[in-house]
Amino acid sequence: MNKPIPRKLRCAVYTRKSSEEGLEQEFNSLHAQREACEAYIASQRSEGWVLVRDQYDDGGVSGGTLERPALQRLLVDIEDGLVDVVVVYKIDRLSRSLMDFSKLVEVFDRNDVTFVSVTQSFNTTTSMGRLTLNVLLSFAQFEREVTAERIRDKFKASRMKGMWMGGSPPLGYDVQARKLVINPVEAEHVRWIFTRFAECGSGTVMVKELKERGIATKKGKPITKGFLHRLLKNRVYIGEAVHKGASYPGEHEPIVPLDLWDKAQAIQQVNPHRRAGYTRAQTPALLKGLLWGPDGAAFSPTHTRKKDKLYRYYISQSVLRHGAGACPVGRVPAAEIESAVIDQLRAILRQPEIMAGATRAAEGHHAAISEDEARAALTALDPLWDELFPAEQARIVQLLVERVDIGIDGLDIQMRLDGMASLASEMRQAA
Repeated sequence: MNKPIPRKLRCAVYTRKSSEEGLEQEFNSLHAQREACEAYIASQRSEGWVLVRDQYDDGGVSGGTLERPALQRLLVDIEDGLVDVVVVYKIDRLSRSLMDFSKLVEVFDRNDVTFVSVTQSFNTTTSMGRLTLNVLLSFAQFEREVTAERIRDKFKASRMKGMWMGGSPPLGYDVQARKLVINPVEAEHVRWIFTRFAECGSGTVMVKELKERGIATKKGKPITKGFLHRLLKNRVYIGEAVHKGASYPGEHEPIVPLDLWDKAQAIQQVNPHRRAGYTRAQTPALLKGLLWGPDGAAFSPTHTRKKDKLYRYYISQSVLRHGAGACPVGRVPAAEIESAVIDQLRAILRQPEIMAGATRAAEGHHAAISEDEARAALTALDPLWDELFPAEQARIVQLLVERVDIGIDGLDIQMRLDGMASLASEMRQAA
């Protein structure tokens, strides 16, 4: 009697290694796994087992996820009916998660694919094999969770001792012998950041000043407001180590004094909108003492707040003394009138005849300045205007403008030619 010819079973070997360490070797862990699996398949040749050509190897990939390139290729081939048996060296090579493995078993069952572990003999087509599989997976997941807990406990214990546990060192520190040590240049930058923030209280102003000073992150990127606020809240600068919101004395030296740190934290506790309004209120009024109304009365800067929003404007002294209606132009929005004056001022600075007048006015005071030098200096001011601090802008306006008369139909600006000459001299000396 002839023996029945066994059905041909196409076997795919899957191998995996969590770390990339040793993968560059001529014979590594993936090769060892594959050799054992191929030997097992060869021993089952009488049962019709044959090895498929494709190799499914995931090197340096964790078993805690199914998003693995080789595994995804294997699942696609299974769905396409190209694989009958999946062979692995050990069950945890395929997955360490019970939930993930149940998803794989669903794919295997749907496509009549058998799963075999070389070192843990069982067959998933039987109920006993499934029970054995679930028990083994439960222990594999338990081992994984216990290992993770042990690592977390060790990390916490180390932080409680103030130890540095790796990662990118914060600005102001370097890492030497697995400890934080002060970087003198960066530490000075950090102290200046805390000191300046305690003075101005504005992240927007700080970011602009940091850019002008050339202070950047460790990677050389510009400091953003988000980076700045994280820096200001980082307790590492007062010599502490933080773990999950709890602070412990650190092994490293502090950079920032505690009183300065407390000032910075107090400022950050203030509502950002209110803090921004305070900063704007401290900004010098560009046209203070320069504005005059159609009735000859001066205009004074003032501001008011509504729902934490600041509104700046200039108001006529006639209105302050005699009430609304005393002046045809009672009050004007500060932003609009300042913008109009600045636009006209910058347009005037671009006119050559004004430059010549400034040079003539300089005679006897700044005799060393030629007309060409004055023109070059004042022309260079225009593109730099937006980069100046508000205080510097106000100083220049006061230097260049004699007065601004507000009429019902527009503005009339009177320039100070001697002021232009002084400014040209300043800029030439600074160049």
